[in-house]
This record gives sequence, C-alpha cells and structure tokens, in this order.
Amino acid sequence: MAERSTAAVDVADNSGDEPLTAKADQSTADGVAQNRERDTDNDEAQGSNGTGRSAEKASTPELHSGHKLARRYRLEECVTRLDGFSSWRAVDEKLRRAVGVHVLPAHHARARSVLAAARSSALLGDPRFVQVLDAVEENDLVYVVHEWLPDATELTTLLSSGPLEPHDAYQLVSQVSSAMAAAHREGLAHLRLNPNAVLRTSTGQWRIRGLAVNAALRGISSDTPQRTDTEAIGALLYAALTQRWPYDNDAYGLAGLPKDIGLIPPDQVRAGIHRGLSELSMRALANDGATASRHESPCTTPEELVKAIGEMPRIRPPEPAFTAPPEYQHTSYQQGTYGRPVPHPGVSQPVPAPPPPLQSRTGKALKWAVSALLIAALGLGSWQLADALMDQGGKAGNDTQTQTQDGSEKNGNKPQPTQPLEIQGAREYVASGDAQAPEAVGNTYDGNSSTYWRTKRYNAGPRLAPYKPGVGIVYDLGSAKTLASASIALRYAGDHTTVHLYATDSLTPSTGVDGMTEIGTATTSGTSLTVKAAKSLKTRFVLLWITDVPQAPSDGYSGAGYKQAITDVKFTG
Repeated sequence: MAERSTAAVDVADNSGDEPLTAKADQSTADGVAQNRERDTDNDEAQGSNGTGRSAEKASTPELHSGHKLARRYRLEECVTRLDGFSSWRAVDEKLRRAVGVHVLPAHHARARSVLAAARSSALLGDPRFVQVLDAVEENDLVYVVHEWLPDATELTTLLSSGPLEPHDAYQLVSQVSSAMAAAHREGLAHLRLNPNAVLRTSTGQWRIRGLAVNAALRGISSDTPQRTDTEAIGALLYAALTQRWPYDNDAYGLAGLPKDIGLIPPDQVRAGIHRGLSELSMRALANDGATASRHESPCTTPEELVKAIGEMPRIRPPEPAFTAPPEYQHTSYQQGTYGRPVPHPGVSQPVPAPPPPLQSRTGKALKWAVSALLIAALGLGSWQLADALMDQGGKAGNDTQTQTQDGSEKNGNKPQPTQPLEIQGAREYVASGDAQAPEAVGNTYDGNSSTYWRTKRYNAGPRLAPYKPGVGIVYDLGSAKTLASASIALRYAGDHTTVHLYATDSLTPSTGVDGMTEIGTATTSGTSLTVKAAKSLKTRFVLLWITDVPQAPSDGYSGAGYKQAITDVKFTG
C-alpha cells in the first residue's frame, strides 16, 4: 500500500477543479476514483487572462496505472484529467523515487508551450520551487516529470483548520515573494499562484509548484505578469491571516467576502490580526493604490513586495513553553558538599563545631551507665508489651494501626485531587501526506459524544507506518500547565489503538514528532483510553498522536478497514 500526498503532487493546479486527489487513493480513502473534473476556478479573480476553457479539446491516448513512459516512469495513480491533459503520481524505476508526471498528446494545442515552459522552469534551478526533472516529446506524447514532496502540505490544507500564526504568515509572504522576484528576474511568471500551488515542508520551508507550467497547461497568459503574481501573493497573505478568500467568490475551500462590502483590510475581517501584515496584503491587492485612510504606496511587482517586507519589523516566532527542572532531591547517601547550596564567593560560612568527645574517665563511666540503663529499659518494655498482648488479644495492634493512619493524614500524605484542564483550541497535525478531517477537530472537545474526528481508512495495519508516521491533533490549554492524564473516548474497538502524548511549542509545531517531548503513551483494544503522564511536565500545547488503529467494520462513513475516530478528549492536571 502506498500513501498518496496531494501536497506533494503538482497536478497542473489542483485548485478549484475538484481534483481526483480527494477520491483516487484506495489505500487511504473510500470511494472510487472518478475520471472527470469540473473547472470552477475564476481566473479573473486573480487578474489573469484565462483562455484555458476555449482551448481545443484533444483526447489523451489511453493511459492506465502500470503504463511506463520512456521505459522508466511507471504511472501509479491519475490525480487530474482535464482539458486533454492528465497528471499522475508515478515511480522513477531507475532512481527508485516517487515523481509527478503531466501527460498530453503531442498534437494538443498547448503541447509546445508546455514543453517550453517546463524547460525554462528547469533551467531556473531554484530550490524554492518544485523542480522540473524532465520534459520530453516521445511516441505522440508530451510529458513533464517533476518532484514529488512527500513531507509537504498544501496551504489549502493548513488553512482548513484556521488562519496561520503571524510568524507563519510572515514566513509565507517573505519566502514566496523573494522566490517569485527571482523567477521574474529570469523572465518566468507563475500566473496560477494560489493556495494549492504553495506547500510547506516538515522543516517549515515554503515551496512553490507549477512555475510557468500550470499556466501553460491551462493556456493562461497575462499582459502584466508581475502585477498578476504580486496580487496573487497578496491574496495568499490575506487568506493566511483571515481564512477568507479576498474576493466575492468562494475558492480553495475558503469563503469569499460579502459582495456588498468590497475589499476590506484583513484586520477588519478578524480581530487581533498583525497590523503590518494586514497593510502589506492590501498594498499587494489594491493595485490602484492604498485605501483612502492609508497612504502606503501599492506594490505592483514581487521585487517591490520584497522591499516592503524588508522595511517591516521582523516578526519573531512565539516563545516555546519551557518547563522548570525539578528541584534537587537530597538523599541520606549524600556525603561531603555534593548537593548542598554553593556559597557565594567572598562570603565566609560558619563551620559548626563538632561535639566534644567523651574521652575522660568520667566520660567513659557515663557512657557505660547510659548503656546499662538503655538495656534495662528495653528489657522492661519488651516484658510489658508481651503481657499486654496476652491480656488484650491483640488490641494494641489495632490501636497502633489506627494511630499510624491518623499520623499519615496529619503529615499530609493524602493523594492530591486532579482537576480538569480546559481546551482553548485545537488543530489537526499533518506530519506528511494528506490531512484526515481538519474541519472536525472541534468535535473532540465539544462535549457531545455523538460527534467525532475520524481518520481515513487504511488497507494495512494496525501500525500506520511506514505509509504514514501517524495522525493526530494539537490541543491548546491556554497557558502552560502540568498535565497529569488524558481520557480519550474512541469510536471503534479492536486490536488495537495506540496513542502518544507529546509536549510541543504551538498549534503548528516547528519540529517533527521526533523533536517533541513525550509525556506518555497507552494502548487499548476497547473504546476508551487513559494516557497517564510518565513525568511531571508543564506545557501549553499537547499533541495527541495515533500510531496504531484497529480493524473496524463498514459504517455510514467508510468501508471496512483500519481506522479510528475520537469522540471526546479530556485533560486533567
């Protein structure tokens, strides 16, 4: 079973076309892959001069899974079929790696422009772009081979669970703007720059796919390419800040702005948005000038946008929540000064005088007298204790037990009661490949056990690796708190479900799971699970990470397979 990653495939722009990536993979999702798509993108919304729908439809030669191109690239899965071309996930059998492939007939009206665009993009060689690896015309076919990034996630997927943090949005606009400025200096434009064309890798780097090629496949051109790409970057930043599309149409899974209010700044759409980033997005979008109340000049090229970003104060990442180390515990085995407070330099420390030894004749006599008295007292006490036990039948033992219990209560040894920790927010964490159900994350802490967040269905299990390292959700506790345990209610029973808890730094962690601190882990074959903290640890953000799921029967959502769903999550501290 091979897991598909829509974030890694450049599918000649997966935006708004209802691509097959949502249904094509039998290993990870239910349903049968369809063979047709609709073009629902509004190219005019981004200022592009779209002509893709008027292009002559050319039929693609019959291709299927297992077909080989150049006796090297084996087609695995069709992810897009549109306007006479198709896009595939494939395997380079020579280098044993996954690649993406666009295929169209050599007699297609756009075949020459696609070849030219692919070869120009390959010559750029900028690592900030998904690289074109090959562009060939062979056996009445034109095909373009490009990188496949299994560790990358589309901006569309990231925004499905909420807007980006200010630092992440700042990194997005900075890296995309500088990359597009470099491309335009070489005479290359994108013209289809949208949330599905921008990917974030597991290391936090942003990469752009489909440079020049996406537009060539659609037959899109523009008289002002720099202005078109700059406005597209502004739209990306606007969406990242507000989780809204800055036009009056819905696109890329985002709701558009109301039709009667026009284009308003992001900080008027949502509260708490970074003012500088809000103004920057308007400068890129409002190409006829800034709004009446603001006097910043518009940015009409990526180079001007890079300059404007450089004039902004740098936005730093949020401070991670570090926990204080536990206090040093003294033991009876410590000797010397190890473990004792270190004196400040220059301050004299008083040295306690040892007790005087009893070395005189009087002292020796006193020691013998004391020893004799102790021996006599022990003997007398033993005789009285034995006599009391015989007379009272063990009553003294019961009294002793009661006194011990009372003493322990007075010493405060009762276990401290735990208290619930309120969840302030959550976001699905995608380590690689596709998201599972980011829109349903809130169902896990809404207090309704009939709602749930679910994983996709997998053909192999219980362990998800190596096809997927795991799936999970990051929870925000509002502030750094000591976590004692987590109670998790599951939808499916079976052998078996394994859950790990990790402390991380934000809702969008800056490191992979390997860089996080594990709090605890547990495994169950039932529908409830309690994960107890193995050590005392303070954290604000907790990742609930599932690595194993049980075999579950078919239900109203999906067929039989390895899957799991979470109905309720409760934390105590």
